[in-house]
Amino acid sequence: MLIMMVLKKATAGFMVLLLMAGSLFVTREAEAAQAGKAERGEFVRQVVTALGLPLEDGASIKFKDVDKKLAPYVEAAVKAGLVHGRSATLFDTNGSLTREQAFVISARAAKTDKKYPMTLLDRFKDKKDFGASLRPEMAKSIGLGLMKGYSDGTAKPKKAVMKNEMHAIISRLVQLHAQYPGKGEEGVATVDFRVMGTTDIHTNLMNYDYYQDKPIQDYGLAKTGVLIDEARAEVKNTLLFDNGDLIQGTPLGSYKVKEKPLQKGEVHPSVAALNALDYDVMSLGNHEFNFGLDYLDKVIAGADFPILNANIYNESTGENQFTPYAVLDKKVTDTKGNAHSLKVGVIGVVAPGIMKWDGVHLKGKVRVEDAADTVEKFLPKVKEEGADIVFVIAHSGIGDENHEKNKDDVTWQISALDGVDGILTGHNHALFPGDFKDVKNVNIAQGTINGTPVVMPNRFGTHLGLLDYQLQLKNGKWTVVTGKGSVREVHKDSDAVNQNVVNAVKEAHEGTLSYIRTPVSKTSAPLTSYFGLVRDDSSIQIVTEAQKHYVEERLKGTEYEKLPLLSAGSPLKFGGRYGSDYYTDIPAGDITIKNLADLYVYDNTVAAVILTGKDIKEWLEMGAGAYRQVDPAESGEQNILNGDHRSYNFDVIDGVTYEIDITEPAKYDSKEGKVLNQDANRIKNLQYDGKPIDPEQEFAVITNNYRGSGNFPGVRDAKDVIFYQDENREAIIDYLAGLEQIEPFVDNNWFIQPVPGTKMIFETSVKGKGHIGDDSRILYLGETQDGYAKYELK
Repeated sequence: MLIMMVLKKATAGFMVLLLMAGSLFVTREAEAAQAGKAERGEFVRQVVTALGLPLEDGASIKFKDVDKKLAPYVEAAVKAGLVHGRSATLFDTNGSLTREQAFVISARAAKTDKKYPMTLLDRFKDKKDFGASLRPEMAKSIGLGLMKGYSDGTAKPKKAVMKNEMHAIISRLVQLHAQYPGKGEEGVATVDFRVMGTTDIHTNLMNYDYYQDKPIQDYGLAKTGVLIDEARAEVKNTLLFDNGDLIQGTPLGSYKVKEKPLQKGEVHPSVAALNALDYDVMSLGNHEFNFGLDYLDKVIAGADFPILNANIYNESTGENQFTPYAVLDKKVTDTKGNAHSLKVGVIGVVAPGIMKWDGVHLKGKVRVEDAADTVEKFLPKVKEEGADIVFVIAHSGIGDENHEKNKDDVTWQISALDGVDGILTGHNHALFPGDFKDVKNVNIAQGTINGTPVVMPNRFGTHLGLLDYQLQLKNGKWTVVTGKGSVREVHKDSDAVNQNVVNAVKEAHEGTLSYIRTPVSKTSAPLTSYFGLVRDDSSIQIVTEAQKHYVEERLKGTEYEKLPLLSAGSPLKFGGRYGSDYYTDIPAGDITIKNLADLYVYDNTVAAVILTGKDIKEWLEMGAGAYRQVDPAESGEQNILNGDHRSYNFDVIDGVTYEIDITEPAKYDSKEGKVLNQDANRIKNLQYDGKPIDPEQEFAVITNNYRGSGNFPGVRDAKDVIFYQDENREAIIDYLAGLEQIEPFVDNNWFIQPVPGTKMIFETSVKGKGHIGDDSRILYLGETQDGYAKYELK
C-alpha cells in the first residue's frame, strides 16, 4: 500500500516520501533519509508532478539507473528541457541534489525569453563556485527570484538541498510557472482552495459550561463559528466539514434524549447549528451511536448536508448502513477571476470500536469493517464518479505505522493511501499539527502525515482545522500543487460569538439551563473531600458506587460477566496548587446536575480494567505514594502528605479492604510510576471477600479513561481495558436520578495504620474543621495561612 504514494503528495509533503517503507528509491534510501537530503530523482518526479507535465510510458529513457516507475517522469523532464543525464546511460537518480542543480532546473521551467545579466551573480561572495556553463541559467534564477542567498552573502551553489528546502523551491517554481507558462500553456488555471473542519464538538454548541452554570470563552461552536466566518473571508473557495461526536457530551445532549427527546421531523440542535453555519458534509463519530440507530436516523433526517459513513454495513443486507461517500460539484474561482467546476470526493469512516462501546445498540444489526481498508476500497469508486480531489473524514485517531485489523486509530494508514488528498481526523481529543511530533513521517510545520495534509482540531470547538491548497487546472485535469494543514484557536480574549449558532440553539440551550438547575436527587448529609487523603470519604464512595452501577449491566453477556467487580475513585478536588477553596463541598439538600462539577471535576469517560490481584496491589502501592514516610522513632511533628503526589493519583479501590503502612518507604515515584524501592510494601492485609487476595485472580476494576490508558503501575499490566463512551459524570447523573435521596456513607474499607508515639500532621482547608464528625483519629490543631489549617492524624 505504501509504495503507491504518489504524485499528488509530492508538493504537499516533500520531506517524507523516501522515508517510507517500499520507497521507489532504495539504493541509498537509508543514508539519504537519515541525512535529510533531497535526491535528483525525487526532485525531478516532484517537479514534473507540480507542473503537470504530460506523462508517457518512459520508453525513450536509456538511463540504466532509472526504473520503470520513475522513467515517465524523467522522460517528461528531458522532453521539457529541464534536465540532462550525467552521461548517456547514467542519470544519477539517487545522487544528492545541489542548490545549483535545483535552481537551474527551476529556471528552465519558467518559459520566458527575458534575458538576465550575469552581473546578478556579483551579489554573492562565492560567485566563483558557480559552474561556468550554468551561469546564465543561475542569473535567470536569481532574476526570477527563485534563488535567494544566505545572510552571510553567499549562495553556496554546491551545497546539498535538504528536503524541507526542496518544498520551498518547488513552491516558488509553481508560482513562476503560472506567470511564464510557455507556448500552449496559457490555459493553465490556479485555484486557492480551503477545507475547514471541526470535530468532537460533543454538544458544546454554546460557549457555556453547564456543569459550572456560566458562560466561557475558550470553547463552543458559537465561538468556532467566528473563526469559520474569518476563514471564509480569507479564501474565495471553501468547504466546511464536521467529523462527528456531535450529539452527546454535555447536559444539552442528555436533555434531547431524556428530558425532551428528539421527535420525528424535529431538527436536533447540534444539526441545526451546523445547518446555520452552512456545513457541506459531516461524517459520523462513535458517540452518534450512543442512543441507538432509530435515534440516529432522526438526527440525520434534519441535516441540510450529506452525513456519511462507509465502513458500517447492515447485518442483514450486507449493504452500507449509511451514505458511504459524496461527490460535491464545487464551483471555484481561479486567481484570474475565472469560474471552474471542481468535483470534490468525500469519504467518511468511524472507529470500529463502536461495536464494543455501543454493542447493546448495534450487535445483530450492523457490522463494522476496518476504516483504512474501507477508504482504500471506496477510493476507485469516488474517482470513477469524477472526483478531482478526495478528502477523508476519519473519526479515528492518528495511530502509527503499525496496522492491526479493525484498529481504531488509523489516520496514519489512510494518509499513506494513493489518492487521498487531505484528512479531517479526530477522536483523540488532541491537536494536529501540534501533538504527535514523534510519529513516523509526521511533518508538523506542513501539517502532513506521509505527505498528506491532516488536521485534528482538538475537541469541543476549541479549534478550527484548515486544509489549504493550491490547485492547478491544465488540459482539463486538476492537480494538487501544494497542500498544508493547520489549526486555529478560538479568541479567548473576546466575547464575540456567531449569532447564527446562538439563534439556532436558543430553545435547546434555555431548556438545558432549566434542566441542570432542577434537582436530580437529594443528599441527607454534606458531600465533602476535606479529608479524602487521610480517611475513607463519602464524596469518593458515591462516585465508585455510580461507576459500578453503570458497568454492571454493560458487562452482562461479555466474557468478563462473572468477574468480581471493583470500583476506583480519588479525591479529585483537594486544595494543593488550586488553593484552599478547591475542595468538594456539596451541602445537604438538593443535588442538581451542575453540582456534579464539584463532585467530579474532569470530563473523563468510564473504563473497565481487567487485571489480577497482584496488579491491584501494585495499583494501590502507586496511590500510597501520596504519603511521606513516617519515622516511628521521631516524636515531633511529621507532615504525612507528599506535595508532589497529585490527589487524583490517590486511587481508593472499593470492593477490597486494605491498610496503608506509611512507616514503609514509597514503592513508586509520584510522577511517572518508576520503581524507587522494589521491596517496599505499604499496602498491608489486602483482602477480597474477607480473605487474602489471590494474586492470580482476575477482577474488573471500574475507573476512567485517563487511568485506563495511562502508565499507572498495576494498570499498565492489565489484560484488557474496556473504554466506554459515557462520561463518569453522566454515570453519576443516571445513578442519582434513580435515588430519591442518597444517604452518604463510607464502608471504611481502608485506613492509614496508626504509628504510636508519633505526631502525624497534615493540612487541609480550615473549613474541614466542621466536617470531622465523630472521627476520633482526626484532631484540629489550628489555622495556618491562606485558608488552610493543621490537623493531626492519631
